[in-house]
Amino acid sequence: MFCTNAFDYINVLDKAADASWLRETAITNNLANVDTPGYKRQDVDFESVLKRELGHSKYTSLDKKMRGLNGHLSDLTVSTYTDMSNYSYRLDRNNVDVDTENVELASEQIRYEAITSSINSQFQCMKTALGK
Repeated sequence: MFCTNAFDYINVLDKAADASWLRETAITNNLANVDTPGYKRQDVDFESVLKRELGHSKYTSLDKKMRGLNGHLSDLTVSTYTDMSNYSYRLDRNNVDVDTENVELASEQIRYEAITSSINSQFQCMKTALGK
């Protein structure tokens, strides 16, 4: 983690990349347990955590919000949770749908690529500003 305002966006994007990686891991774990009786799918929700933290400063610019988040990056920590633990349409009480998980996995891979591309773009902007 960098401790300067120049890296405000990068630090938040780094947390988003970590959350995306965790979500991809949860989805692949769901796919691995598709035939496990009683297994309940796992998921990760970074978007609502980020929205909640950004919402604390409703009438400020995005730059100031990012600066504020950098002081509290630990608040952007997410974890895996059990999704729809009481819902199952299958007789074995497993609630993993292969088609849904594959779509979510593809979506998450695209999201991760976009996040890493954004991080690279931020570093490229700094490199350009430094004239290198």
